[in-house]
Amino acid sequence: MNTEFAIASYIASYVDAHHAEQIDFLRQIVRVPSDTPPGNNQPAAEKAAALLTAKGYAVERFVVPEARVRDYGMLSVTNLIVRHTFGSGGPTIALNAHGDVVPPGDGWSFDPYGGEVKDGRMYGRGVAVSKSDIASFTFALDALQAAEKAGTRLNGTVELHFTYDEEFGGLLGPGYLLEIKATQPDYVIGASFSYSIVTAHNGCLQFEVTVHGTATHGSMPETGDDALQAANAILNAIYGKLPDLGKIKSTVAGINTPTMLVGQINGGTNTNVVPGKVVLKMDRRMIPEESPAEVEAQVRAMIEGAVAGRSGIRVEIKRLLLANAMQPLAGQEKLVVALQKHGERVFGEPIPAVGVPLYTDARLYSEAGIPVVLYGAGPRSVPESNAKRADENLLLEDLRKATQVVACAVAELLK
Repeated sequence: MNTEFAIASYIASYVDAHHAEQIDFLRQIVRVPSDTPPGNNQPAAEKAAALLTAKGYAVERFVVPEARVRDYGMLSVTNLIVRHTFGSGGPTIALNAHGDVVPPGDGWSFDPYGGEVKDGRMYGRGVAVSKSDIASFTFALDALQAAEKAGTRLNGTVELHFTYDEEFGGLLGPGYLLEIKATQPDYVIGASFSYSIVTAHNGCLQFEVTVHGTATHGSMPETGDDALQAANAILNAIYGKLPDLGKIKSTVAGINTPTMLVGQINGGTNTNVVPGKVVLKMDRRMIPEESPAEVEAQVRAMIEGAVAGRSGIRVEIKRLLLANAMQPLAGQEKLVVALQKHGERVFGEPIPAVGVPLYTDARLYSEAGIPVVLYGAGPRSVPESNAKRADENLLLEDLRKATQVVACAVAELLK
């Protein structure tokens, strides 16, 4: 089996023959809740580890210290690495997917933890983002090992990185693995969807803005300092800035402009009491061309300026998250070329390389200087899969095909 066609044909046959097993593998990890928050994700990691062990893999567990996890706002995080070395030399390629998910919320037609299949689609929280790619990457490595046993010569190492902190930003997921030097791959393929390759994505700053005033009886509002009125001034400043942000355009295909919004507001004590404290939580997305330090300084100045001169009003601004944009790095083109080549062959259509306006934990590999792209099982867009909404689903044919593409692309990079 010396030709590229023969390798691709063998991998396709292997994936097809094990597709039912792969569906069951995915169903089993979907059935273990890993909602973040609250972020008690060790049980989900242990389930994945048990399934991987049953397949014959040596699973390394990296348990993040409990105190650090609690300070971070979660309950437990265990990350997993599986390593398989083929021939000597060659690159180390990591395949990273996260097993934590957002809570299911309301409005489901299916059990969000059931992994039910109907009309060729599996339904459940995480089937698209990104437990699907725990399954696709695992079975891609299975296929590569089977091809090696059948005579394919490959050189290098494949690592599976299954992490459990993406929904909180990834610092205790890939960030932790890189921090403790548990891994140093040459290339990374992160979880995504099948019909495009993501080469860049936005960054994100999130803030908690606490507006302090003085509560007083509603019949005598002049004796207090209304925190809600001050918060309203901040809201007006935030949303008044949107037209200016809309004029800033990214040069990265697939990414448009920066965005800013307030996602949560809490405050007041009762209907008949002037609010003495209001808390806003806000999100500022940054295009790759923006400087996070400059954006943060601008946001802080805007908030402080909105309430300047208001008697009795004090504002605290706490940064909740800084996720840098994922930037294209030299070497990334090797991943793009291999995935495009096999993606077009398997899916029968061109596979573009684009940026996306969301952010992921894959940026942490990029920040460490490791070329990374996002590619995996799923449709053309997040809305199409209902990811993070009710009835999240995955077309199982996309799972099968994406597994073939990943395995063939990795095989090419290891030749």
